[in-house]
Amino acid sequence: PLFAGVNGSAIENFSCVIYNVSLMNCTWQAGRNAPGDTQYFLYWQHLRSNNAMECELYIKDENGKNVGCRFQNVSIGNEKAYFLVNGSSKDSLIQFYDEYI
Repeated sequence: PLFAGVNGSAIENFSCVIYNVSLMNCTWQAGRNAPGDTQYFLYWQHLRSNNAMECELYIKDENGKNVGCRFQNVSIGNEKAYFLVNGSSKDSLIQFYDEYI
């Protein structure tokens, strides 16, 4: 099924801010129904390229959970980019979140 996973386990409030032209921070919050051990992973790609790249520098909360990603030397410009955040948990399937920005 397309949206397999626990309802409400996908991340929420995803947003990205670009500053100083080449720095970008994307942040999110854990899904309200996500199990406590859920860890999230961000992948992104330019729409014109075929290779998705994983975040290289995660922003973590006090429990070591990934709650964002710092991008350095980004050159997104006016092109759209595709972002995908998926999650993993020992106990259950986690829904993914994706967006074109």
